[in-house]
Amino acid sequence: MNSITLPRAAVHRGALILVNASHPLADGFSPALAPLSGDGHILLDRTAAALLRACIQACGGESEIVAVSGWRSHGEQQRIWDDSLAGHGERFTRRYVALPGCSEHQTGLAIDLGRAARRIDFIRPAFPNHGACGRFRRMAAGYGFIERYQHSKEAVTGIAAEPWHFRYVGAPHARLIHDHGLCLEEYVPFLRDGGARLCPLGDGRCAQVFYVPCQGETTEIELPGEATISGDNDGGFIVTLWSASRSRIA
Repeated sequence: MNSITLPRAAVHRGALILVNASHPLADGFSPALAPLSGDGHILLDRTAAALLRACIQACGGESEIVAVSGWRSHGEQQRIWDDSLAGHGERFTRRYVALPGCSEHQTGLAIDLGRAARRIDFIRPAFPNHGACGRFRRMAAGYGFIERYQHSKEAVTGIAAEPWHFRYVGAPHARLIHDHGLCLEEYVPFLRDGGARLCPLGDGRCAQVFYVPCQGETTEIELPGEATISGDNDGGFIVTLWSASRSRIA
C-alpha cells in the first residue's frame, strides 16, 4: 500500500479540472504545452496533443479535420471576448465565448475542430456528424476526449451546444462520462455520490475511479497500486487506480 500526500493547491491542476464561470482557473495556472502540428501554430497539453493526433489518424481525418483553436493565453481570450462583444453582442458572446480566466482553452486541454474548408468560422466551425468528423466523434472517448457542450446540457453548462469543442479528460473518464450521458459539471457529483466506479479499458483490464475530498492543507490518500490523481478545481481529487505498482499525479 502506497501513501501519497497532496497539497491543497493540487486541487486546481490535472486533466479533470472543471473550468467554467463558477470555477475559474487558479492564479498562476501554467499548462505543459506541445505543438499540435509542425508549424507550432496551435498548442495543446502534451498528452492531449499526442492522443488527438492519434485519434484523427485512426478515423482517417488527416485531410478532412483541422484544428481551429487550442490553448489560449488570458490575453488572447480577452481579445476574443472583446471582439465578439463588438461584433455579435452580449447575448451571442455569453452563449459561445467563455469569460477570460474561465475558458477551458486556457487549460490547454480543449480543442475546437473544424471540417477543412477555404473559410472556417473561428467561433463556430462546422464539424458535422458524417465523414471523418463523424468517425472522430464516435472514436473520441477511446482516446480520452468528450464533446464538452451538448444540446441536452445547455442548462447545466451555461454554454450553447458546441459540436466542434472537445475536451481531453483522459481514459477511462471519457468513457464513463459518455456512457452515463454526463457533462463534466455532473461528473464529480456522479463519483462523489455514487462511490467507486469500474470501467473496462478494452484490453481485458478495468480501471477503478473514485473521489476523495480535500481534507485541509494536505490530503493523504492510500493507494494499493499505480494511480493517476487529478484535482477537480472544486474541492477534491479524482483517483484512477490502474495496477499495483506505483502512483503518479496527473
